[in-house]
Amino acid sequence: MAGMMRMSELYQPRTSRLIEAEIPTPGPDDVLIKVRACGVCGSEYFDWNGGNNRFPLYFGHEVTGEVVAVGGRVAGFQRGDRVAGLFRKGFAEYALIDQTRVGKLPDPVSFDEAALGEPLLCIVSGALRTDVGLGKTVAIIGVGFMGLLVLQLMKLKGAYRIIAIDTRPEMLEWARHYGADEIYTPDRVPAVYKLDHSTGNTGTDVVIECTGKEAPLNLAIEMVKCHGILSIVGYHQGEYTRVNLQMLNWKSVDLINAHEKRDDHKMRCLDIGLRLMAKGQVSVKELITNRYALDQIDQAFMDFEQKNAGYIKGIVTV
Repeated sequence: MAGMMRMSELYQPRTSRLIEAEIPTPGPDDVLIKVRACGVCGSEYFDWNGGNNRFPLYFGHEVTGEVVAVGGRVAGFQRGDRVAGLFRKGFAEYALIDQTRVGKLPDPVSFDEAALGEPLLCIVSGALRTDVGLGKTVAIIGVGFMGLLVLQLMKLKGAYRIIAIDTRPEMLEWARHYGADEIYTPDRVPAVYKLDHSTGNTGTDVVIECTGKEAPLNLAIEMVKCHGILSIVGYHQGEYTRVNLQMLNWKSVDLINAHEKRDDHKMRCLDIGLRLMAKGQVSVKELITNRYALDQIDQAFMDFEQKNAGYIKGIVTV
């Protein structure tokens, strides 16, 4: 498919521009899609803000769209299929991907919703590896977009009690909306949910950290019980995160890194996430609060940075 397309390029910190580029030509195993939507992910904010110090950079990995061409060895995809997958350089009009890294959308799932399929697969992967079930108390530290997805999956897994912790009252109310049993700011977490032998408090069965920040991670270590589970969903970047490793060791905590590197496992989790969306068991539509065009990438990251009232998740529509 010859021709030119528009794509966003970061050419200096916090400054993007639209450039003209050739529409990629599919190789034998490739699928070319017309991008319909792409989520704005906090994992790319660090580089957008100058943390990488290499330019140019091309962002956008939470991609969904429509197949427009396929390579000669591609089986199972054809023109017109609606798909999502493990993309790169998705802030563009077209994107190319290997057939093993893309999957079809269930009919009820819209393109906007499917743009949240990639972050949801991360939460699904972490949830599958976290032993949560009847009788377990779960604390979620940070109930922004990712934390609210975690909350919904913990409800599905049968958690007995869910405690939501965040600095923003607005997000705590969202957590209550999705079924949190108790909501607290970090300074108001009751002592009963922290290990303290002098009082007999045993701590919390499962603690899931969703902020990517140092203080909340240490709060998680403080809260988790001996032989409990600590799952790290937050994406930690930049300066090294300092943690109370002595307490972590002493408690014999099972530590789960919720981030996944195996593409085949990611694709299984993407399929699970999309089917949960299709059945209405996970709700994402109302979490999309901000929409942007391709020439508004910098504004999208600035809004992510500021998180003004009403902001939960932004997507770029193409």
